Amino acid sequence: MSKPLIRLKRKLTIENLWIYVIASLMIKPTYAYHVRKLIKEFFGFSPTTITLYSVIYRLKKSGLIKEELVSGERIYKPTEEGIKELEEALSFMEQTIKRLKEITHHARKQ
Repeated sequence: MSKPLIRLKRKLTIENLWIYVIASLMIKPTYAYHVRKLIKEFFGFSPTTITLYSVIYRLKKSGLIKEELVSGERIYKPTEEGIKELEEALSFMEQTIKRLKEITHHARKQ
């Protein structure tokens, strides 16, 4: 795998972990340590624990996820604002990919 592709994969996964955290919490509101398992199961990569907890802290602080105590355990859920932010991010990525495909398809025909 080339260095540019390795960089791209890192930027689209670890460096934008918030997307995967919110998506995972939409699947199943859960404990912070279980989010890592969900990300591995659904998206095929495992963030480090410290990175994951840091992202969860920042998402909570910015109001994109919320914390509830259930039987003394912290359960995290996405907020409506978090879901909206995720939807906007996905729309941006879809538009970007669509445009890249259009451009490369057109260029190959020439």
